[in-house]
Amino acid sequence: MEEFVSIVGTGLRYAGYALLPLLILPLLVLAVPRPLHSVATVIKGLLDRISGFAMAFAVTAAFLIILIQLAAVLLRYVFGLSFSWLNDSVIFSFAMIFMLGAAATLRDDGHVRVDILRPRFGTKTRAGIELFGALAFIVPIGVLILYSASGLIARTWIDLEPFNESDGLPIQYLFKTLVPVFAVLMIGQGISQALKAALIIRGLEEEATEEQQAGGAV
Repeated sequence: MEEFVSIVGTGLRYAGYALLPLLILPLLVLAVPRPLHSVATVIKGLLDRISGFAMAFAVTAAFLIILIQLAAVLLRYVFGLSFSWLNDSVIFSFAMIFMLGAAATLRDDGHVRVDILRPRFGTKTRAGIELFGALAFIVPIGVLILYSASGLIARTWIDLEPFNESDGLPIQYLFKTLVPVFAVLMIGQGISQALKAALIIRGLEEEATEEQQAGGAV
């Protein structure tokens, strides 16, 4: 069992590492844009769809929170019953919303920005900032999360760690696995954002408007 878990954990970690060679592609697009235009378009489209697929689970988790919380309130105040596994389910679903939805939110430019200068820059300057931010911050931080979390995830899977309470959910190992999954999704979406920025800089793609981003959201 331990050997199997170790293999799975290592595979998940290297799933993120396997995306790293794609970091070169945005820089190659800047150097030789025309030959790589179609390849970059296919790859960023695939990475965007993966983020959208994860977002579908995040949206499902949002509906689950409503149902679970409603059930918890009814059981407590109508029947005088309380179950730890219901509270754990809310925490798990809440984590799914953020961990699985973060990449698609980045794709749709939905994260809060504190940059007051960015709106004043031109299209290519903004794309350059996005390219630098993705390659210098998003991807390295994702790799750091994968590296630091791999040992923790392996141990929690070996023990099949439950939540703390005796009647809690017996799947805390799945809860903690959301951390490396989040990192892999963010690495992939960071590469996608870098590809889009490189194509915009080279004039092969237009900057997406807010209406286009909303229309493409999953």
